[in-house]
Amino acid sequence: MITSSEQRIQDLTRAGSWGTETLHGLLAKHARERPAELALKDQPNRAELTGDAPLSLSWEELDRASEALAVALQELGVQAGDPLLVQLPNVVELPAIYYAASKLGAIVSPIPVQYSSHELQMMATALGAGTVISMECLRDTRLAEQARAALPGLRVVAFGSELQLDIRPGSRRCRRGPEDANAVLSVCWTSGTTGTPKGVPRSHNMWLATGRYSMAAGSYTPGDVLLNPFPLVNMAALGGFLFPSALLGCAIVLHHPLDPALFLRQMQDEHITFTIAPPALLNQLAKSPDMWRQFDFSALRSVGSGSAPLAPWMIDTFSREYGVEVVNFYGSNEGISLFATPETAPEPEVRAAMFRRPAAGASIATRVADPDTGAEVTGVGERGELLISGATVFDGYLDYDNSEVFSEDGFFRTGDLVELCGEGGNYYRIVGRCKDIINRGGMKISPAEIDVALEQHPDVVEAAVCAYADERLGEKICACLVLPAGGTAPTLEALQAYLLELGFARFKLPERIAVFEQLPRNPLGKVQRFALQETVNARHEEQDQ
Repeated sequence: MITSSEQRIQDLTRAGSWGTETLHGLLAKHARERPAELALKDQPNRAELTGDAPLSLSWEELDRASEALAVALQELGVQAGDPLLVQLPNVVELPAIYYAASKLGAIVSPIPVQYSSHELQMMATALGAGTVISMECLRDTRLAEQARAALPGLRVVAFGSELQLDIRPGSRRCRRGPEDANAVLSVCWTSGTTGTPKGVPRSHNMWLATGRYSMAAGSYTPGDVLLNPFPLVNMAALGGFLFPSALLGCAIVLHHPLDPALFLRQMQDEHITFTIAPPALLNQLAKSPDMWRQFDFSALRSVGSGSAPLAPWMIDTFSREYGVEVVNFYGSNEGISLFATPETAPEPEVRAAMFRRPAAGASIATRVADPDTGAEVTGVGERGELLISGATVFDGYLDYDNSEVFSEDGFFRTGDLVELCGEGGNYYRIVGRCKDIINRGGMKISPAEIDVALEQHPDVVEAAVCAYADERLGEKICACLVLPAGGTAPTLEALQAYLLELGFARFKLPERIAVFEQLPRNPLGKVQRFALQETVNARHEEQDQ
């Protein structure tokens, strides 16, 4: 499958943004040049997850294992262009499948292990998939059995039964698919924060362009050891780890599910040089210097984060107290690729929420437009929807009417609301989603900036705000808080006073507090604001009855 037009391929190839490299071609190169160096390593608690001992693969072993997998899949009837629905945890088999599919010319469609029969059926239908790759068990969940029950007409093959990782030298090689870097390698799925997830086809070239952006932001080097705590099903893990590793020959150490104590121990024991971690974890570590200082992180160069606005105080604490700089990534499965580094944004307040506009001639281009009219927004301090085009950007959602997804001249409409900041408007500040804005009596409020402020509160572990219905103003703001064990929620008056001290306008103050044991998040870690709103409104209705 190739989704890009011939004109787009020619333009980006001529510009040097796209080339001829493929994922399995890069693997073959590293297997020749650094055969014994570490490529992939399981987390030490793998036995608790799958019942198997942790595995560690060199580049040569990864090449052999992916070849054996490709042969096994080909014998099952998988051919070039076939979609593979893949549901695996973060164990070495998952990246090995990407390499095997690349050799076959098949398409990997990875889905989170949290997804069940509803999502399996929906995504298999959208893909037209004939094969599902799973694992017999993940802790108490029978993953493969679940897939077989949900998809009785499909072929379900599982590690632990039909599939095995075989790193022995073998003479058998799979029949290679077409060597085309513009062929679709993966169909990932949007995070589904506001609706049904949509399939995002991406080619080798799109992913490699994204990997290069991550490498530039994190200053990756060939000798890096990268710790990946994100499921290898979306941009954070694929663009931040798998493809930079393939380009440079870096080692990837896997982690799943997120366990802060184990995560820190892996950073020390594996001499991790770079990782990307969720904002909530970094906030927790910044508030817990004793936890941080009990480990030796002398190999750690910097740490990345993203998916939500970062807290300036957290960035400052990591830099000043821990000697580790934080890189702020802003990306998406569709191909958004912006970042803020100590070089592009030295001040923590800027790096926490602002991203430099790509320079003219870069492999991506951006602009800001009025969400309703499409007219370009250029004034400093003005807000609009971020539009992006270029080498990292996909061509359109799978089996979807994409007429409203792109502007007339081909820019992807991200749906993210940004403010033009800095001298000459050379920075973007993410202020929320175009449809995420809270409308309080005509005053438009971005929830993201309030989220960040509330997470600084010393008596709060996690926080997010949502709208709730109000007859007079239309919407008001509810603060949704997760408290530490045994903690007591601040009063509404105290919380409002706290925000006023930080300089917030009165119309942005929460007028209700709701306490949660945990915030609802999608499998990729993003807060599901619509779910918060549903819960808050339901609680209010119960109180009125």
